[in-house]
Amino acid sequence: MGVIEETDVEQVTLALLDAANDRDPVVQEQVRKSILTLGNQQPDKVLSMCQDYLLKHPKLVVGHRVVVLQTIELVVKSRIDDISYPKIKSVIQLASDEMTKSKEVVPEWQQAASNILVAVGNKYINDIMEEILGKFQPGVLPHFFVIQTLANLSDSNVYGMVPFLSAIMGTMLPMLGMTKQDNMKWVFSSALCRFSESILEYLANLDKAPDPTVRKDTFSSEIYSAYDILFNSWIQSRESKLRLTVAEALGSMSHLMAHDKLEEQLPKLLPTILGLYKKNSEHYIISKSLYQVLEASVNMGSRVLETQIDGLLVALHQQICSPMDFNNPP
Repeated sequence: MGVIEETDVEQVTLALLDAANDRDPVVQEQVRKSILTLGNQQPDKVLSMCQDYLLKHPKLVVGHRVVVLQTIELVVKSRIDDISYPKIKSVIQLASDEMTKSKEVVPEWQQAASNILVAVGNKYINDIMEEILGKFQPGVLPHFFVIQTLANLSDSNVYGMVPFLSAIMGTMLPMLGMTKQDNMKWVFSSALCRFSESILEYLANLDKAPDPTVRKDTFSSEIYSAYDILFNSWIQSRESKLRLTVAEALGSMSHLMAHDKLEEQLPKLLPTILGLYKKNSEHYIISKSLYQVLEASVNMGSRVLETQIDGLLVALHQQICSPMDFNNPP
């Protein structure tokens, strides 16, 4: 596609944004690709048009809004190095507002906005954190997608996020005790899992890290406080999806717990994880969590582990002998 005049870009982009209301996924995909092609040539201009379109049409149906947000994400991902800083700032503001405009969780819409923040956060993490932490205040339960975005950022930009995690967890801990809804418990557990994995990755690659002074014990206190709530309360949930996510988080968190705390917890933690095999049909996550706890225990030279061997061997033997469901692999 050759270079086209700015007025043509405006007209074509506007026509495409209108066409994004089509319910046919093939048309939606074509719209995204076409606007991306224009955005690759004139990223600031096309992003401005997408933003203006959303602002001028506050009552767009969710599906239409989502396609426009997805298009913004594509342009950001493709041309992050060529977009002006003021435009980046305004995109952050727009995405943050779109993500939290509705107090209710509207997954498709809010995920699309969150994805923009994550894409921008790969380069402008400080600006993203400044915006998100404004919506993550002590003593007030945040929007579901604020936590989800923090979790996804820690996945996509480990080196950028880990320096923020101690403060984030410090703010988050009191929120855990305030949380009553299962979906919020789920997102907090999922975030703690991702935070732990990011910290472990950061520590494993300190030679590449921006702050090589970060140590495991920087996080041990917060991790143990979170562990206390997840293990003593949330893992008892009747909701299978929540139990599994809590188990997954506990597996990752075990590597960051102080050795004496983990040693003290093992006689309770291991039987609880093993007990999940009977309560859930999805065994892969349980086995993964069990593996992580065992690995953390062995790494620290646990002496308690030997007392748990019989229960472990029985449970693992049952897992090994259970028939494989090839229609539903892990």
